[in-house]
Amino acid sequence: MTTHSQAEPTAVDAIPDSLNTKQMRRILASSFLGSAIEFYDFLLYATAAALVFGTVFFADLGPGMAAFASFGTLAAGYVARPLGGVIFGHFGDRVGRKAVLVVAMLTMGIATTLIGLLPTTAQIGVVAPILLVALRVVQGLAVGGEWGGAVLMALEHAPARQRGFAASFANLGGPAGALLATLAVSAVTLLPDEQFLSWGWRIPFLLSIVLVLVGLVVRLKVAETPLFQNLEKAAESKKTPLMDVLTCYPRSLILALIAGTSIYTIQGLVTVWGVSHVVELGADKTGVLNAKALGAVAIVITTVIGARLSDRFGRRPVMLTGAIAAALTAYPILMLIDTGTVWGFTIAAVAAQAIQGVIFGPFGAFVAELFPTRMRYTGASLAFQSATTLGAGFTPAIAAGLMIVAGGSIVLVGTVWVLAFLVAAGAILLSREGRDSNLADES
Repeated sequence: MTTHSQAEPTAVDAIPDSLNTKQMRRILASSFLGSAIEFYDFLLYATAAALVFGTVFFADLGPGMAAFASFGTLAAGYVARPLGGVIFGHFGDRVGRKAVLVVAMLTMGIATTLIGLLPTTAQIGVVAPILLVALRVVQGLAVGGEWGGAVLMALEHAPARQRGFAASFANLGGPAGALLATLAVSAVTLLPDEQFLSWGWRIPFLLSIVLVLVGLVVRLKVAETPLFQNLEKAAESKKTPLMDVLTCYPRSLILALIAGTSIYTIQGLVTVWGVSHVVELGADKTGVLNAKALGAVAIVITTVIGARLSDRFGRRPVMLTGAIAAALTAYPILMLIDTGTVWGFTIAAVAAQAIQGVIFGPFGAFVAELFPTRMRYTGASLAFQSATTLGAGFTPAIAAGLMIVAGGSIVLVGTVWVLAFLVAAGAILLSREGRDSNLADES
């Protein structure tokens, strides 16, 4: 714990008493907007992987294997996310949250725009999918540095009793970005199939550069967090943040990773594999994407509710409620997807993502409060990004493989879903409650 003389106020004194100030409104807007743009880029790829990339980059493999290969490239970005969390988290803990977030956003914007310009396999052969994977990895590195920094910019500025709600603005950026990406792809699916597959799918990727420029304008106006400024003055630790996390807080890292994996199991199964599966069964693409957009709206609403409730009752009780609900509804949701209808998928997507939001709302504060300031960016990012890799990165490909093994039955997919949430519930119960912790004492 760092000590300071009475004559010199600490940077922590700058933390406001309310979120309703000009400074805090700007900080929350920056956290939300930056996260939304990053996740627009990252999740745009997921939608394209479900609908486009199998045809454009893997047409020679046959429908089943093309879907598997396409989801494999999707997983490559998720594999890169923990590495991005470590790299950007290291500099975020040593240099500052703000500067790292600016670099992460620029990196993402460039990679996404280049995907929109990428020639197809028919044009340049095997080089095309290789470049696609390389750009997907860059996307993964960039988004790996975004979430942790966006959460901390809000949380480390916020009053103690509103940290859960403040941190949720970064979480809200994810579904908002997914909603924007889904609507962008849905709009271009109105083109004739030939035009959609030849050039229409590229438009949402090229729009990324415009969104990134807007996000940078907002992000550059935000000040560094008071807790990090205080840490800089104290010169608290010269150790490598990653080693600090692995040697001092391995239990917190593992429990947060397990709890977070559950959130992204739903995302991978419903909004990626589910989209591909229901369209393959004959549902209209545009209708399915519009249903997915409704699911994103549902998660935005329940994320806010979950975050607010966590400030009142604690992070663990709210997240545990969501985990139990997810386990109980796994098979009904999958059965609705398996109807192969737009109406079935709409109900499934809204229900699944509403439950996901209950867990997701408190999660930003939950994971950040498990680590002290000097390693918080690295610890929170590594836990969250590893969770997304395990939960969302591999589940679409795993689900596709399980469907082949089970002869088209959803039984094995449902089993994986239920087990993921039962294990997550145990991890949440074993975690420390951070709602009443004093982050200034944990620098």
